Amino acid sequence: MELIFEKSKPGRKGYSLPPSDVPVHVDLPADLCRKKEAPLPSLTEQQVVRHFTLLSRQNFGVDSHFYPLGSCTMKYNPKFTEALAAMPAFKSLHPLLPQLPHGNNLCQGSLILLHELEQALSRISGMDAFTLQPLAGAHGELTGVMVIAAYHKKHGNHKKYILIPDSGHGTNPATAAIAGYQVKAIPSGPDGCMDLGTFKKELRDDVAAVMLTSPNTLGVFNPRIHEIADLTHKAGGLMYYDGANLNAIMGKTRPGDLGFDVVHLNLHKTFATPHGGGGPGAGPVGVKKDLAPFLPVSRIVQQEDGTYALHYDEPDSIGYIAPFYGNFLILLRAYAYILRLGSEGLTAVSENAVLSANYLLARLKEYYEPGCDYSSYCMHEFVLSAKKQKENGVTALDLAKGLIERGVHPPTVYFPLIIKEALMIEPTETETLETLDYFIEVMIEFAQKAEEDPGWFHTQPESGTVSRLDEVRAARDMDLCSIPAEKE
Repeated sequence: MELIFEKSKPGRKGYSLPPSDVPVHVDLPADLCRKKEAPLPSLTEQQVVRHFTLLSRQNFGVDSHFYPLGSCTMKYNPKFTEALAAMPAFKSLHPLLPQLPHGNNLCQGSLILLHELEQALSRISGMDAFTLQPLAGAHGELTGVMVIAAYHKKHGNHKKYILIPDSGHGTNPATAAIAGYQVKAIPSGPDGCMDLGTFKKELRDDVAAVMLTSPNTLGVFNPRIHEIADLTHKAGGLMYYDGANLNAIMGKTRPGDLGFDVVHLNLHKTFATPHGGGGPGAGPVGVKKDLAPFLPVSRIVQQEDGTYALHYDEPDSIGYIAPFYGNFLILLRAYAYILRLGSEGLTAVSENAVLSANYLLARLKEYYEPGCDYSSYCMHEFVLSAKKQKENGVTALDLAKGLIERGVHPPTVYFPLIIKEALMIEPTETETLETLDYFIEVMIEFAQKAEEDPGWFHTQPESGTVSRLDEVRAARDMDLCSIPAEKE
């Protein structure tokens, strides 16, 4: 497909503007002025529409393909939330609108919305207070660990370490390190859970927190989570909940009831807005009441006259971590999603997500080696290993490329790192039985093809816009020039 610059012809245009009614010539410093016109393409409106429509058809997305990307919860994005976020009253709202006398802020409706979302997330997660400001899951993690650090500093606790299972998300150790802590990785056992014996040995009075995903990245819910929390609290540490996998337990249990003190939630995963394309995201952080004073400013508070305002007088706060209210339109989508589903609907989300994952695991585990001992069942996701297929020269990456050829987005590959040739699969609750069955058929076909015709995988995908790439060369020898020289 040609670049838009390659389709350009001088003199073509797709717009018609009235004569300007403001001065066209403005005196600007010479060093701020262009020496020649910007090299923009010249096309008709029809050409522009067709170009970007064709581009959209070349992409994988939740609206066009099955997207079983493990740990990412790429569920269908309901369009009613998009319609609400596009309403002028929300999308055109300026965050610097002034406050009127007596606290009658011109943003009252939005402040009420945000306050009610905080309350809803508190009820869902079992926390006492929330901040909606973090702009992504990793940003929420950092905010949460900074709150933990501030809490320990306030109480004179000298802590050096954070304990994290070796199956944890890569952002966990990165977050702990940025916040000034050293990380100790706890190995996992055959059941996929953190080894309790090693954990007890490493749990000393210099441990600030334990960071856990529950269920974890292998899709296993640790049955000893209460014991882990009790031991951590007895040692003077705090429990941090990585909310990436909340989609598995909504309505069934709450992190706060399991013993966690801090939680971040990925609203762009669990609550309506899959994060394809790298964003935008929202990673609100919830805490138990003892940690609430350390949340970032500003806080949304209800005043004596019933109105809402932003409160900044929080002496123990970690300060500002984002401007204004966070990613407001993502928060709006999550608020609408929660109201639309209600408690019964959110519970059904988790039930169907877990059912879908167990259906796939039951059908595929005889063809691919399970990532751990799923002796009973998995939660919303599971991990298979392509070790058996690799014996014939077919890797997890080869299987992923083959899935693209079959019109399925690949699952997460090579994570968690503790599983060789990992395929991390999360079907979510939004897919039909027919879609799941198609995925099963393709995966069984691939298991057989890996034995009978392994060479087929090494040229896949063949029919897409982009065929099999030399990924090492693509990373080391990038060509980022998109404008042909003759059109500069």
